[in-house]
Amino acid sequence: MKAICVFCGSSYGQSVKYKEAAKALGTFLAQSGTTLIYGGGKRGLMGEIAEAALRHQGRVIGIIPQFLKDREVAHDRLSELVVVDTMHTRKAKMYEAADGFIALPGGYGTYEELFEVLSWSRVGLHQKPIGLLNVEGFFDPLLHLLRHTVENGFAAPEDLKLIVSAEDVPTLYERMSLFRHHRRQ
Repeated sequence: MKAICVFCGSSYGQSVKYKEAAKALGTFLAQSGTTLIYGGGKRGLMGEIAEAALRHQGRVIGIIPQFLKDREVAHDRLSELVVVDTMHTRKAKMYEAADGFIALPGGYGTYEELFEVLSWSRVGLHQKPIGLLNVEGFFDPLLHLLRHTVENGFAAPEDLKLIVSAEDVPTLYERMSLFRHHRRQ
């Protein structure tokens, strides 16, 4: 995977482990030569992952709408900052440039981006791996909800295979790589 799009919070959350995971992911992507694509912010987990990747000479592409840039939340030292007109354009550019997607802990925006790529995968608009970095079980309730959705007939059992999860970065990356290999066959 040459480029990974990461969805995560623009705040830190309540556990220092979230910040550590963001740093670990940014470092891992840089050291593996994988470009980080993200929302372009400098605050919270978004800022941490970008900083970690940059510290390790990684390529970091931020994509941010003008109105957020105007609020001075854009990171100003990225490899590339793409300024767009709307949130919809932002997401389209992020998705287009990525070979896969990883969600870290975050809020409503993180969930919205995650569910969009998940539903797009479900209807066949892409075959890119989707991963959850499940720091301290953050995504356990979400994984339970996905299983509950299947159990109640609103998704097929094979839909659960559209997303992979792990508690650490190397394991998640390996599972995503296996997903890509499996989907190609």
